[in-house]
Amino acid sequence: MIASELAPAKINLTLHVTGRRSDGYHLLDSLVVFTTIGDRLTARKLQGLSLSITGPESAGLGAGADNLVLRAARLIGASDLALTLEKCLPLASGIGGGSSDAAACLRLVARLSGLALPAPRAVLGLGADVPVCLTPQTCRMQGIGEAVTPVPELPPVWLVLVNPRVEVPTPQVFRALAQRENAPMPAVLPKWREAGDLFEFLAAQRNDLQEPACQIAPQITQVLQALAQTKGCALSRMSGSGATCFGLYASQLEAERAAASLKAAAPGWWVVATGLAAAQ
Repeated sequence: MIASELAPAKINLTLHVTGRRSDGYHLLDSLVVFTTIGDRLTARKLQGLSLSITGPESAGLGAGADNLVLRAARLIGASDLALTLEKCLPLASGIGGGSSDAAACLRLVARLSGLALPAPRAVLGLGADVPVCLTPQTCRMQGIGEAVTPVPELPPVWLVLVNPRVEVPTPQVFRALAQRENAPMPAVLPKWREAGDLFEFLAAQRNDLQEPACQIAPQITQVLQALAQTKGCALSRMSGSGATCFGLYASQLEAERAAASLKAAAPGWWVVATGLAAAQ
């Protein structure tokens, strides 16, 4: 029997850096959503524990013991499984690819074995984004990533994700951050009844890593401008520490048309239109 699990892309609609702890970890406040597109992990019973990697974005990703999927499998106590990761999301792109892969492995093994999912704090050692990816649903992520609070379902919106095929190392982005103590989101988030309400709220929020990332990789600025110029784009912003950016649209047709125009204008970019994933 073969079982599978989607590892959806994680998008930081907002990312406020609110401080830094004495141990160097940054404090964050982020509104996080997940999309209908992502990587896919499959598993079948086979003696030992192994990982193979396929897919259009697999180049450069090793399947050795330090791969996040295998580390997650060992963390939950998996054994006698042959895992296959179909890699569809760009590597090191600010949309939680590796973290979502690790979380998908934890969910898949838990489902196959009947084990309970680890607590968010127990998976922090795999990466700061793994706790929020553990249960992929719209949520508010705070602290260093371990404080995850579900948020009521958002109104229907569509996204266009664009990566200019440049890597922006996360430590370098944080080092370039000029101000590390910034205002968080409101203590109580509003209820967004329509897409316009959500767009208005997001326009007043930030990704504090966007400016330093643009300084390191000016291609990000080009992507943000290109997204903003597409018809129907209500907001363009970078996700995570980059370099993937997103545009928000009120209709699926607008998002698909925008993606098509961007693909034609910049064939070297990774571009995809996607909706929001339903809560699991």
